[in-house]
Amino acid sequence: MKYLLTTSLVLIASLTLAQTTPAPDSTLAVPAAAAPAAAQPNPLTFYGFIDGYYGYDFRSNDTQDRPSFLYSHDRQNEFTVNNTILGMRYQDDKVRGAVGLHAGSYVTANYAAEDQVFKHIYEAYAGFRPFRKAWLDVGIFGSHIGFESAISKDNWTLTRSLMAENSPYYEAGGRFTYEIAPQLTLTGLVLNGWQNIRDNNQAKALGTQIQWKPGQGKLLINSSGFYGQEQPQDSVRRRRYFHNFYASYTATSRLSLALVFDVGKQENERRGAKADTWHTGAAFIRYKLAEQWNTTLRGEYYRADRGVVISSISPMVGAPGFTVHGASLNLDYAPTGNVFFRVEGRVLNARATIFQQKDGATSDSYGNVTSSIAVSF
Repeated sequence: MKYLLTTSLVLIASLTLAQTTPAPDSTLAVPAAAAPAAAQPNPLTFYGFIDGYYGYDFRSNDTQDRPSFLYSHDRQNEFTVNNTILGMRYQDDKVRGAVGLHAGSYVTANYAAEDQVFKHIYEAYAGFRPFRKAWLDVGIFGSHIGFESAISKDNWTLTRSLMAENSPYYEAGGRFTYEIAPQLTLTGLVLNGWQNIRDNNQAKALGTQIQWKPGQGKLLINSSGFYGQEQPQDSVRRRRYFHNFYASYTATSRLSLALVFDVGKQENERRGAKADTWHTGAAFIRYKLAEQWNTTLRGEYYRADRGVVISSISPMVGAPGFTVHGASLNLDYAPTGNVFFRVEGRVLNARATIFQQKDGATSDSYGNVTSSIAVSF
């Protein structure tokens, strides 16, 4: 009896396994393990940047200050920091914002007219999508003008061109951006003024930007405009008109080219008198020498009636004009993706003897060498 019971249990177990376990060639598929869900990118990111540098001026006067119209890397014969930035950004499908703080010699020179509480704000804005492909932002953000920015690693050259140094690096106001197509973006702005965080009068300025990347994206064409009344409230009204144009082209995997041109006009303090005009241009040739090595050659000029903007926001009657041209050559080494070592030599020549030298002497020529190590994350 015990033998029969044991035999019966074995047969039942065998039949059960035969019914529930498919043979190797069975068409009954075993469900695959569920694939892990794709990780969603974190909408909150942190970033940092530091640019330590040393510069040396030839035949300089007895000071560490470089010429007054240079604001980035503006110290010489001194180890210092041009800009240190630490910030965070948030962006999802409908909302975005950023807060960034900075300090350095660039901040001291370029934010000298700002209130102390605002000087160390690199960016601070909040925005949302009013509709698909559009953003509306309000706050403090980078300028819509120019080929160069406040972050040296993003520029083709270490030092900034004269046109970049004397046009806005930052702005405060409202910004509306609309992407018509992946190749075409339009931006309209209402601003406190020409590189003003705090408004210096009751008037608001207007800005425009068009960016177009035709074809395969090797060519980028930019057109930026500005219109505003930039004199203090108690000064004679002088409206300012300005346009920035640049085009960059990636000719080959090694060679890139860029052309930049600015033109501006500001009303004269005397009604009916000829407006003060300035125009400036630069050409850049960047070449990849090897996997981690690049070099860039820059040629530039700057011409301003009565030194408008570059020498004085409100030039006086009979003030001298400003005409300077120059060239620079830099060598870049990037041992890793977030480290940039650069050395640049630069010469400027002026129509007048505007460059200060030792013992009160002046010269129409100026030269310097600047080196930098920049780290970002």
